[in-house]
Amino acid sequence: MSTLWSYFWPCLVAGLLVGGIGGLFAFRRKRKSPAIVAALLAIAAAAAWHGPLGAADRFTARIERQAREALNYYEMPRVTAHLHRAPLSRRLVLVGQVNDWQRGELARLFSQLPGVSRATWSEGDAGLPLVVEAILAAIAGFLGGLLIAYLIDLRRRYNAQWTW
Repeated sequence: MSTLWSYFWPCLVAGLLVGGIGGLFAFRRKRKSPAIVAALLAIAAAAAWHGPLGAADRFTARIERQAREALNYYEMPRVTAHLHRAPLSRRLVLVGQVNDWQRGELARLFSQLPGVSRATWSEGDAGLPLVVEAILAAIAGFLGGLLIAYLIDLRRRYNAQWTW
């Protein structure tokens, strides 16, 4: 299962629903406050999905289990793989003693795991935190919901001018 379906899809849908409903209220009242509240609600939903609802823990467990299974398949028991933490990101960190060819090839192979942005042998740059990616997905859904609400309101205004 891809990262889009297992982790980002609920954030995108939550943003879409909150943006659509908040946009309908905002466009009817011609005020910005319902849209701002809806945007904050979409961000809160993404943060809740990441932390208290446990999506980040499930995502981490799945990726690290797949990496361990691949290392077992390649018969490399002295190498370990874990996602970069503090903050949690989609970068996989490999640890162990291997030769230069194995170092490059394992990094290339493990970068292709679904959900991993890249694999490295150092703890250096973490990349974009996973919670930020979830919030960006929720904001994208929110903007899509606002667009749908605007189109619905535009149709309502157009039909309101006709008095049969």
